[in-house]
Amino acid sequence: MGFFFTIVALIVCLGLCWRYLGSYMEAVFNGRVHYLRFVERPIYRALKTSPEQEQTWKRYAGALIVFSFVSLVFTYVIIRIQGSLPLNPQHLDANGPALSFNTSVSFMTNTNWQNYGGEEAMSYFSQIGALTVQQFVSPAVGIAAAMVLVRGFSRRKSATIGNFWVDMTRCLFYVLLPIAFISGIIFVAQGAVETLAGTISFHDALNGVTQTMARGPIGFMEAIKQLGTNGGGFLNANSATTFENPTGLTNFLSILLLLSIPVALTYTFGKMVGSIKHGATLLAVVVILFGSWVAFTAAAEHQNNPAVAAAGIHSTVGNTEGKEVRFGDTTTALFGVASTSTSTGSADASYDSFTPIGGMGLLTGMMIGEVSPGGTGTGLYTLLIYAIIAVFIGGLMIGRTPEFLGKKIQAREVKLAGLGALVMPITVLVLTAIAVSLYVGRAGPLNAGPHGFTEILYGLTSQGNNNGSAFGGLTGNTNFYNIIGGIDMLAGRFGVMIPALALGGFLAEKDVVPEGLGTFRTDNGMFTGLTIGVILIIGGLTFFPAIALGPIVEQLSHLRFF
Repeated sequence: MGFFFTIVALIVCLGLCWRYLGSYMEAVFNGRVHYLRFVERPIYRALKTSPEQEQTWKRYAGALIVFSFVSLVFTYVIIRIQGSLPLNPQHLDANGPALSFNTSVSFMTNTNWQNYGGEEAMSYFSQIGALTVQQFVSPAVGIAAAMVLVRGFSRRKSATIGNFWVDMTRCLFYVLLPIAFISGIIFVAQGAVETLAGTISFHDALNGVTQTMARGPIGFMEAIKQLGTNGGGFLNANSATTFENPTGLTNFLSILLLLSIPVALTYTFGKMVGSIKHGATLLAVVVILFGSWVAFTAAAEHQNNPAVAAAGIHSTVGNTEGKEVRFGDTTTALFGVASTSTSTGSADASYDSFTPIGGMGLLTGMMIGEVSPGGTGTGLYTLLIYAIIAVFIGGLMIGRTPEFLGKKIQAREVKLAGLGALVMPITVLVLTAIAVSLYVGRAGPLNAGPHGFTEILYGLTSQGNNNGSAFGGLTGNTNFYNIIGGIDMLAGRFGVMIPALALGGFLAEKDVVPEGLGTFRTDNGMFTGLTIGVILIIGGLTFFPAIALGPIVEQLSHLRFF
């Protein structure tokens, strides 16, 4: 499938997801879908709760944090004792404490950053019972958090904003499990490996070499890896290997899955607040940002790699270094931008082999907060945080109290929105400064100079945004990077999520202000542009000095951009 037809097919499929999956999720989270009530009821009884027992935002946040902590400990323990557990045909030993901590935090926070090769470090039991489980529950936590902020706008004078356990249960059983199951069947039918058998060896009699190939329960893990914007693959080569991503159809399905829920949630938002136009406005922000980043990165990758050209090798098919020839340079760029713009982090190529400017496209897609469209749930509430800041700026411009969907945006809301927008860049830049200042940090990158700096910056940006994609070249499995990476991921997850939950709670307590002649419109093209400007200014001004020291100076050293 050519790049043009891939784009057309993706637009059509995502348009259907936006309308119908978005409407379906609104019905799910408003409690109008009940076909699995027989599954829900025993869970609620075991948890001693019910849909009628709603929580304040503080109790909701407390339940979310407790659940996340238990998930972290659960994953850590399994990884640490996997050598004594079943489903371990390769007899792999336990991972070390620092690596186990980093991995547990990574999958609990929906980051899926991997400082290990899956086939060499994780048993089947760990892959299925710990990591795949987290690939279901961590995106469900993100979607639940987004519902809190949405209810903040849709409710009036309400002290409660839903029930965390109910939202989690409904998200898992009505959204994630059904879609992942159907998608998993497609992956396996197309050739993705799905077996509990161990490795298989082939002997090359001509060259006298024996090759051992890893296998495992890969196909169904691949489905939730993409759908939940997780990105952590069973194999170290991730979606670049045919065992995970066997055909062009599975490559397209991967892109569609990782974009589907984040895009559809903008419609869910519009329907829940009673204004589809507001959902369409958020969608317009997403489409403009995503389309711009795809065009920019694809154009960069359709040129020769300047380092390869300097060696006297000239290509007529773009920068194919580190890419799968079955996907090509531009479709690979589309996959990369989709992955880094949705906190997925999966890869069907080596991102370290992108041109400096192409790699910058992936890096900056994360730096603007991954709101184009962002992760499952996390993208929506981060986008709404930026929208609140845009409303505040717009309100100042017309000289009246800012309002969004009839809710006054006052000092408390602006402070929380500012905290949610700035905690990620502050964390990433501070930890990057620490890494480049210490010998143990500078020993991590494979390359020297600006490219080596980009490897460090990319790794910490990826973890701080809960993305998980690896630029390559950075030796992350050290005590230093395992520990600061874990801190980075925790701050990036809860430093934004908790302010979003608080915003939802405070907004739900407010009444709606009647719209007047001086009301600043938040459902038109001007507000779309204002929101995009806020996103670019916050991300651009904060990260530009670091970008200038990395990919920009590297590209300039080759004396050409495209």
